[in-house]
Amino acid sequence: MTERQQKILSAIVEQYAEVASPVGSSLLAKVFGVSSATIRAEMAELEHLGYIHQPHTSSGRVPTDKGYRLYVNELIEGGEHNMPEKRTERALATRVQMGGVPENTIRSAVDTLVELTQNLAVATIGNQLYMSGLSNLFGQPEFINGMQVQQVASLLDNLEPWLREAAPNEPLSVYIGAENPIGRSAGCTLIISRFRSPFSDHSYIGTLGPTRQSYREVMLLVRRAGQELEEVLYA
Repeated sequence: MTERQQKILSAIVEQYAEVASPVGSSLLAKVFGVSSATIRAEMAELEHLGYIHQPHTSSGRVPTDKGYRLYVNELIEGGEHNMPEKRTERALATRVQMGGVPENTIRSAVDTLVELTQNLAVATIGNQLYMSGLSNLFGQPEFINGMQVQQVASLLDNLEPWLREAAPNEPLSVYIGAENPIGRSAGCTLIISRFRSPFSDHSYIGTLGPTRQSYREVMLLVRRAGQELEEVLYA
């Protein structure tokens, strides 16, 4: 993949997250200062490589799971967690630090993630899963299909036992679309941060949302939530 194709893919991911409709060549042509024909040729190559697809004839393109994975890997490898602190991260840290007892601290972090990401957010408290933001998740345009909703519900029903069994060991784990262990056709992304708590050395907090989301922002916030919880709960 060329550098320009990489940038076009990133632009498609970010524009699609913002507008929730396929991204056309004319918009990208303005962004990159080249002709629409040039963008169409690059998009055709990205489609051939499996990073984007065209959901309808004569429409723009949207990212595939493979495209999202490449984008997320670039964020991780580029050190997205070393970026300057944002206002939303400071708000999250403040809310976590004011949580009180461990259970309330974790719940406060989850509720704040819901507010800041507009996704569903979850955390493990002992052997239970605390969850908030269902209306956010099912209010997304992706989930008007009953079968997808059923797949999402299945994922949520099985998430806590799966986390306990699989015990992802990275500070930040991102499961995109079909990478999810359950509900693979739901079109969801699970972003999870591991942290130590009085309940377990492998406690988790994270978000579940559509694959179309602002990965840079959400990944930063989930990572920060895990860091703040561990710091506060072991202060």
